[in-house]
Amino acid sequence: MSEKQSWAQRLFGGFRKTSERLSENLTAAVTTAKLDDATLDEVEDALIMSDLGPGAARRIRERLREKRFGLEISQQELKEAVAEEIAAILRPVARPLEVTAFPRPQVLLVIGVNGSGKTTTIAKLAHLFQEQDYAVMLAAGDTFRAAAIGQLATWAERVGVPIIRGPEGGDPASIVFDAVKAATDVGTDVLIVDTAGRLQNKRELMDELAKIRKVLGRLNPEAPHDVVLVLDATNGQNALSQIDVFREVAGVTGLIMTKLDGTARGGVLVQAAEQYGLPIHAIGVGEKIDDLRPFDPDLVARVIAGVA
Repeated sequence: MSEKQSWAQRLFGGFRKTSERLSENLTAAVTTAKLDDATLDEVEDALIMSDLGPGAARRIRERLREKRFGLEISQQELKEAVAEEIAAILRPVARPLEVTAFPRPQVLLVIGVNGSGKTTTIAKLAHLFQEQDYAVMLAAGDTFRAAAIGQLATWAERVGVPIIRGPEGGDPASIVFDAVKAATDVGTDVLIVDTAGRLQNKRELMDELAKIRKVLGRLNPEAPHDVVLVLDATNGQNALSQIDVFREVAGVTGLIMTKLDGTARGGVLVQAAEQYGLPIHAIGVGEKIDDLRPFDPDLVARVIAGVA
């Protein structure tokens, strides 16, 4: 079994709740042999109920109307047509993280609320880069919680990458400064920086991130090269509101969505793509170290629509 096949199988398994939910809704929508206005209304409702969002649902409905209105359509053909339209929404935002910075290192700021899977995602990203033969270093910039520092250090040891850390309550910008210096000295390709995930005080978080950016700018005017927001798919619509907040406070450049295996709300991925247009770099469907993979829009679209 190839890695691509095994990943596809894991993806289908992970999205099972989402695809079953959408499949049931689409099956209920096909009440006549031909694609008429009543059926299109049902399809649009089915997509909204499956968390694809009103914008994407309306766009898919209109595309189906343009291409298939008045034609006979089976339930399977409808799913395949929906999969193609979902893919059309996702393709423009599918952009894997690429290491292009010169001079090195490429600095990734990873942000997200506590509990989103941010720390484990950092470890999985490190592993992903290692698979591409890049040297990786981590920086424990979330000094607000001792548990965050300890958890990241445990993952760094497990993955086999160095980590720069400081004491609980230490200055995150100082740690980032030390990390960039260390990464530059040893020729590291990628420096992944963990940051605080608290949103209770947006101004405090904004000031902290601004200070980190200022320090990075002194060392490398291009850094941070990426500001990646980690979203928990099980949060559904709340995940979208987090994009609003973090775009304001951190200048998000791309998204990673986690925990897609534990929810029927995987359609929110489509809504995020349609509503924000931010690059989606990768998705996670499991707890294993290799369960984070670059975002494949065509495969994900077929999985969401339940097309094997």
